[in-house]
Amino acid sequence: MSATTGGPGKIRILTVDDHPLILEGIANLIQKQPDMEIVGEAANGHEAIEAFSKHRPDVMLIDLQMPGMNGIDAIAAILEKWPNARCVILTTYAGDVQASRALRAGAKGYLLKSMLRKDLIDTIRIVHSGKNRIPPEIASELANHLMSDALSPREIEVLRMVGEGCSNKIVADCLKISEDTVKGHMRSILSKLNANDRTHAVMIAMKRGFLDG
Repeated sequence: MSATTGGPGKIRILTVDDHPLILEGIANLIQKQPDMEIVGEAANGHEAIEAFSKHRPDVMLIDLQMPGMNGIDAIAAILEKWPNARCVILTTYAGDVQASRALRAGAKGYLLKSMLRKDLIDTIRIVHSGKNRIPPEIASELANHLMSDALSPREIEVLRMVGEGCSNKIVADCLKISEDTVKGHMRSILSKLNANDRTHAVMIAMKRGFLDG
């Protein structure tokens, strides 16, 4: 973990990602800004909590998927101790399910890594000012599925196994339920996702983020 000393009036930023190249890229963008500085870096959710406690940054940029503890769980833990923390999720996942989970956990921003060069600096300033920042394409996905039925934990479990190539019988045996129950879950999944078949359902679920967490 690296840190810099705090400068007067600067937005103090903590970056959390398990990919050193992402941390380096963010650092390169931020060091060009006269009103910002990175005060610490971390590689997973547990380190993020420690680093937040040590540095008390104005804004934390945190990856969604990391080993040990993911970004959503880390944000929830940090907000429990520091309710005014301002956290921005950085992710490669554009799915509405992960975005809604992050926002429910208390994230103030949600940014795709492909947008970093274009949108990172503005996002930091917007979140630091007390506002939320969600890219239009993510907001559109959230709006599109606002009224759609969410998959239940059991349906996600079934679909995850189907996505791994398991037959109804194998799914039934593993989950200790009947094949008819598995078929019933699949009918419900196809209806909720508006999918044509099992493969289509898996593809939609992956795109929307149901199978990421």
